[in-house]
Amino acid sequence: MTDNANPAPVVVVTGASGGIGRAVARAFGARKARVALLARGKEGLSAAAEDIRREGGTALPIPTDVADFAQVDAAATRAEYELGPIDTWVNVAFTSVFARFSDIRPEEFRRVTEVSYLGYVHGTMAALNRMKPRDRGTVVQVGSALAYRGIPLQSAYCGAKHAIQGFNEALRCELLAEHSGVHVTMVQMPAVNTPQFSWVLSRLPRHAQPVPPIYQPEVAAGAVLYAADHPRRREYWVGGSTVGTLVANAVAPGILDRYLALTGLRSQQTKEPTPADQPANLWQPADGTGGHDFGAHGEFDAQATPRSVQQWASRHHGLLAAAGGALTASALGVWRWARA
Repeated sequence: MTDNANPAPVVVVTGASGGIGRAVARAFGARKARVALLARGKEGLSAAAEDIRREGGTALPIPTDVADFAQVDAAATRAEYELGPIDTWVNVAFTSVFARFSDIRPEEFRRVTEVSYLGYVHGTMAALNRMKPRDRGTVVQVGSALAYRGIPLQSAYCGAKHAIQGFNEALRCELLAEHSGVHVTMVQMPAVNTPQFSWVLSRLPRHAQPVPPIYQPEVAAGAVLYAADHPRRREYWVGGSTVGTLVANAVAPGILDRYLALTGLRSQQTKEPTPADQPANLWQPADGTGGHDFGAHGEFDAQATPRSVQQWASRHHGLLAAAGGALTASALGVWRWARA
């Protein structure tokens, strides 16, 4: 039963056992939040819960397959019973297949869609069913630059992210029309150093990798927490690469098609062959193989950056605009003085 004397916020994070979800859960734990952790892998969930407790937060791991709405709804009910009313719900959970479209089986494409798209729908439904009667709460959708720009070898994932974008925009319009106190926002991520490249089903000849520049999961987590604190903004772009991709796609999508046709296959693979024993989390959690906890970081720590100048600028655009105006005014004053 919840402790009504505890003022700490209640947060639900899907996909909390690894990658961005793991980093987000840990960051909320550092705020002493009460965090419900939803994922399939029990080993990763257990380790994530320990992360939160070490940070001083309260953890409630709940094994959940987000493709099943009944499981998601039951998890939300348990979270509210044991932790209290949900303040923030963060949708992160996904799966994918690294392969050409022609090499993906219909049931695999369907499974990616059920987890990576419908999982967000299910989480949002469960959250809003509880938040709307209270007229407060926030849902943060963890998106991607690929919500706007499809790339080769990731057709199932790109399709899911595009679908989330459309669904979230429609929902936001409805909430605005209702003058609701519940807010939804979306955070579009760049390439992030997560374990997905070691556990997503791959039919590539070489080991999959994120397209540089690569950011650490903590950069993504910081953006999610900021969005949760400032949910009235419709979306956030993280990383200069995300901004560049989305601008280029808006201005010259046909040229970008051809550029990605030339570079997109090579840039998503290392020089090493795909390991023959690489686990795949499409149907079963990857940490079930040998009870391995993958954590938040992937294999690319050496190439990944722990900060984003663009993200800081995005948060402080008002300050930067004011500073730019002050500099312009000063320069104009100096020019006038020189002329006089």
